[in-house]
Amino acid sequence: MCGIIGIVGSRDVTERLVDGLKRLEYRGYDSSGVAVLDKGKLIRQRAEGKIKGLEAKLKTDHVDGQTGIAHTRWATHGVPNETNAHPHFSGRVGVVHNGIIENFLDIRTELKHRDFRTETDTEVVSHLVDEALGKGLDPKDAFSESLKKLKGAYAFGVIIDDHPDHIYCARSGSPLALGVGDGEMYLGSDAMALAQLTSKLIYLEEGDWAILTPNSYEIYDLDDNKVEREITVLTGGPAMAEKGNYRHFMLKEMYEQPETIGRTLSNYIDEYRLAANVPAELNFEEFDRIIIIACGTACYAGMVAKYWFEQAAGLAVDVDIASEFRYRKPVLSPKSLFIAVSQSGETADTLAALRYCKEAGVKTAALVNVMTSTMAREADIALPINAGPEIGVASTKAFTSQLTALAALALAAGTSRGVISNEAQKRMANALIKTPRHVKQALRLDKQIEAMAFDFSKSKSAFYLGRGSQVPIAFEGALKLKEISYIHAEGYAAGELKHGPIALIEDGTPVIVLAPFDRLFEKTISNLQEVASRGAHIILITDEEGASHAASMADNMIVLPTCDHFVAPIITTIAVQLLAYHTAVHLGTDVDQPRNLAKSVTVE
Repeated sequence: MCGIIGIVGSRDVTERLVDGLKRLEYRGYDSSGVAVLDKGKLIRQRAEGKIKGLEAKLKTDHVDGQTGIAHTRWATHGVPNETNAHPHFSGRVGVVHNGIIENFLDIRTELKHRDFRTETDTEVVSHLVDEALGKGLDPKDAFSESLKKLKGAYAFGVIIDDHPDHIYCARSGSPLALGVGDGEMYLGSDAMALAQLTSKLIYLEEGDWAILTPNSYEIYDLDDNKVEREITVLTGGPAMAEKGNYRHFMLKEMYEQPETIGRTLSNYIDEYRLAANVPAELNFEEFDRIIIIACGTACYAGMVAKYWFEQAAGLAVDVDIASEFRYRKPVLSPKSLFIAVSQSGETADTLAALRYCKEAGVKTAALVNVMTSTMAREADIALPINAGPEIGVASTKAFTSQLTALAALALAAGTSRGVISNEAQKRMANALIKTPRHVKQALRLDKQIEAMAFDFSKSKSAFYLGRGSQVPIAFEGALKLKEISYIHAEGYAAGELKHGPIALIEDGTPVIVLAPFDRLFEKTISNLQEVASRGAHIILITDEEGASHAASMADNMIVLPTCDHFVAPIITTIAVQLLAYHTAVHLGTDVDQPRNLAKSVTVE
């Protein structure tokens, strides 16, 4: 993920900005840059590759000033090169940005009279602010007006010519923190960037924007009302600082999902063409079958992908538990594609399955979060999910990034095999592009789900039901609850109720029903009524249309934003994550490190 740091003060900042970037290296990046106001004028230095390249440039062509911003970029729009590296300049404005501007093409069209120099979505921000300045607005109003034209997930740091004592910043969907110093103020995409500069942090809330000077800060909410935000004093060093003001890493990582899904999309979706991108060596026309192998949560991502690949690409898909795959001597074909799915890229059973397929002459791909991992190195094709480090043992952001990548791959397969029309391709790509915004909306249900979880936490057992691509999400919801709350839970295909599980339903048994309003909605609701009539306590997870049809049938309801059915499993995931998390918190369990579990299982 990209990283941001900014400093406004009374002494030179470049060296400390670069040090801050180094503390953000764990997020991953492919270029870096720094911009400062030198005697009130914008100057910058950027470099492709690692920060040492930027340092080398600064040694020969040093830039410094008392106000500056810096950035590590992981390419989203445009190739990773110096031209596309941040900070971006337009006229009097310099900007660094994390996230994705969904409507950047519309803004580029609106500003077609201006000179765009890069392939990035970020550049439109600097043009918007500079355009507003050209209309006579002061910097504060120009920044505020520009924010209102943007759609997507973002965190910004902005500096402006002839305003050497100001940094303008904002967040929506991507995290951003302010740091309070003595005669200096700081800006960082997470506390790790600021841990060596100050222990006093202010975490901007969703939609907040702020103006920093060396001795002051002003924070405004989405409606431009001036607001106060709590100062958090960090203790415990950088490891604790990374958690920020979140109670647990798991909660922090859930809230990072608009950004991490956006990061995943950047690698697989071309927003200009509304089409999927895949490595040239991955030609789906060569295959008649896909074999997806994984463990635990990653396996459920593969199960969702089975629906996507078969429906969008007409490709048969087998999904196997890695620990069982080799031992039944599976029948393999040279026309099969093997995809290993693993957050760490080191899961022992999955790695063994990958090696088994390689020895059999099957083309292999590894969908991983760690591109230096063994699977990424040994597979024929390495496919990143770009979720960034995941500290919580129970996977959250890695799972939704796996789903996002697999959805994009299914779209690519359907396109290359001629199964879906050009119109369908654009609809599905557009649905994926909107996913970070929908996830951000779903996260706003946090407090409602927290209240719901209090009674739910008293349960001894729970059941999750779904149909179609929601079935694996029912499995995942049950797994999350088991992992961190230690409540027994099972996920079922709703149509299987009558084949045994309904015998376990009694008065008060919680049943979580996943039912977005799709072609299977009526059948799922029929199953809901079956368990309700036997005394089950129903929690219905649906969308606005589903709620209008079934509100009277549920004891509690979680109403998610309406989205394309193609991406609905990703959005539903947010609800089951939050429900499991808050249930575990009510029970007082160790959410980040649940008993008997490890983040990466590297032994059989």
